Amino acid sequence: MTLRRIAKCLAVLALLAPGPAFAQSCSFSISSVTFGNVNILGGAAVDVTATLSISCTSLPFANVRICPNIGDGSGGATAGERRMVSGTNILRYQLYQDSARSVVWGSYFWAFSSRPPTINLPMNGAGTGSTSVPIFARVFANQQTVPPGSYLSTFSGAHTDFRYANTVLLGCDVAYLTNARPTFTVSANVLKNCLVTATDIDFGSRGVLTSNVNATGQLGVRCTAGTPYTVGLNNGLSGSSPTARRMTKGTEFVTYGLYRDTARTQPWGNVAGSMPSGTGTGLVQNLTVFGRVPPQSTPSPGTYSDTVVVTVTY
Repeated sequence: MTLRRIAKCLAVLALLAPGPAFAQSCSFSISSVTFGNVNILGGAAVDVTATLSISCTSLPFANVRICPNIGDGSGGATAGERRMVSGTNILRYQLYQDSARSVVWGSYFWAFSSRPPTINLPMNGAGTGSTSVPIFARVFANQQTVPPGSYLSTFSGAHTDFRYANTVLLGCDVAYLTNARPTFTVSANVLKNCLVTATDIDFGSRGVLTSNVNATGQLGVRCTAGTPYTVGLNNGLSGSSPTARRMTKGTEFVTYGLYRDTARTQPWGNVAGSMPSGTGTGLVQNLTVFGRVPPQSTPSPGTYSDTVVVTVTY
């Protein structure tokens, strides 16, 4: 009797002994978020898209729940923006879950409220599955005062803590036992650039040209912050020097000059010593062009005009 009892107990223990456990695994890769060359003076937002690629093995026909947490990156972040840096300079951008750029791609492991999407990946009969998910990125508009340079933020380690489990019953706020940490970078190259606008110089209507006729125009120069520049004016369509430009009507002409100062003593040309210079701030810097028609023989009545090319060198 005693021996039969022992044998029965051993049989029960054998039925309860554990079998081999199944090991699930996921791999992740994220393409670089590359904004390329950014013309910051235009003031417009710049949009690009990267791709998160996922490949998992698990039980056949199982569903793997993935929580792809993306944090602040090496450039840092605030509640409203992520940042790329070039030295101490900052370029603001953001990563999003949707093409409208309205839902921020965040993390359960950072200080801000934005969270990552929840990805449910079904396995096939062989216990494998893969998918790709777009990551939408935007450099924010209206950053004209950002200096030129190469801007970068690196995501690695705790910045990309991807958690996953062989169940769809757990939420992404649960501390999953399995995780992976893919790496990627966000980069942009802010180019040196200058833009210029001009208003016409109108000397008005005059009779005989027996005295000086003065008028002014204005140039608006906008160059990237810290960018040195000079502004040159050519001699017009038929002029021979900065003070001997010509407004023409057919073969007739009216001689005039353009100057850098209100006294009209500093001619404005396009060679060294005759051009004003400055350093860009990213904002418009206004320059006044002082024009003068000196006394001269008066040609026949009519409209006289000239075209002067403005060249900003930086």
